[in-house]
Amino acid sequence: MPSQPPLPSRALTRRTFLRGLGAAGAGLALSGCAPTSRSGVTEITFYQSKPEVIGYFDDLIEQFHQSQSSIRVRHDATSNLAGSFVRESPPDIGCLNYNFEISRYIERGALSDLGDMPEAARIKDELQPLIDVTATYPGRTSVIPYSLMAAAVLYNRDIFAEHGLEPPTTWEDFVALCETLTAAGVTPVYSTFRDPWTIAQGHFDYSVGGMLDTTDFFTRLKAQGADVGAGSPVAFQKQFLEPVERMTQIAAYSNDDAPSRGYGDGNLAFANGEAAMYLQGPWALTEIAKTNPDMNVGAFPLPMTQDPEDRKVRVNIDLALWIPEGSTKKAAAREFLAFLMQPEIIDTYNADNLGFGVTKDAAEVTNPTLVELKEYYDRAAFYIGASQLVPQSIPLQNYAQSLVAGARPESVLRTLDADWARLAFRS
Repeated sequence: MPSQPPLPSRALTRRTFLRGLGAAGAGLALSGCAPTSRSGVTEITFYQSKPEVIGYFDDLIEQFHQSQSSIRVRHDATSNLAGSFVRESPPDIGCLNYNFEISRYIERGALSDLGDMPEAARIKDELQPLIDVTATYPGRTSVIPYSLMAAAVLYNRDIFAEHGLEPPTTWEDFVALCETLTAAGVTPVYSTFRDPWTIAQGHFDYSVGGMLDTTDFFTRLKAQGADVGAGSPVAFQKQFLEPVERMTQIAAYSNDDAPSRGYGDGNLAFANGEAAMYLQGPWALTEIAKTNPDMNVGAFPLPMTQDPEDRKVRVNIDLALWIPEGSTKKAAAREFLAFLMQPEIIDTYNADNLGFGVTKDAAEVTNPTLVELKEYYDRAAFYIGASQLVPQSIPLQNYAQSLVAGARPESVLRTLDADWARLAFRS
């Protein structure tokens, strides 16, 4: 859930949106499919299973059908992706969150090279390190980013103004801010510890990414192999200790009932003004607006050092396009990919779903909350969340939850080192 976007496009009709939701619930979403035997028509399968935008992509598929008559797209929202690759019948094109789920296909050469496509050349150069640290295959451009989410501390501008406060620029400023709010009877940070993912993507990622270069850390960690521990140059128990200790300080400024509160509770409580800050991404903004559409929400990167220049925002490549090597309809899949990458298509998607543009010619972000983060994105002052770079077979979210519940950081990080070492050894 850490990369969930808000509601589908404002440009969608209510009918299209409801149709998309119905398709998600029913199973396989079919968008204007023609029989595969129809002369001169190629049918391709498009795998995109993110629930919030199934209806959105159904609408784009209809637009694609209206723009040409030789390719029909079947929208698959429910198949088991791993199973389809095992059966050697992968989808012809996919559009998924770019994380470790897709990295295994990249590293095994299961995705085709898209480097010769003009669309690949349009991607911002600053995003390449984020792509490479997750997964690469020699000599290939395996994915083309489609949408990027930038997350930071959401704050209630009205509460800040009422108490004469400004967004902090240093760690000491942040601690002083929390103390001032506490003394005034205001909960500084609304936390939802019942849902482990909210801790991992928020408190954990913001703390680590605010102090470390996560791309450099994980690049060196991977190169180190299975030798990970107290005696190795790179280890979680070494580089992550200070950030995690500060994370527990931040957690202490949370609402008293945080252990029993989940993501939905947090959106409602923050919308009702029950705390000054909320460590959530832009996907929460639409949920907050359901309760308080006029809420004045700002955003700032969590400062973790005494140097204001160290402030960065957490990002993740929310969606990326890819075409399997095993597809027998690559030409048609490439044509659909090129359609999705048209500026008027991709820019509208990112504007409607609160993403930042990934292309060199992308439209500027205009959402009033995200505008505060624009300067950081424009100068590449961002980092990929550490939780995005740890394989799901390692229960990092649960470890983060144990930390805010009082577990000793040294012990948890030693366990994380051991988990990584075992995984690296098996690999």
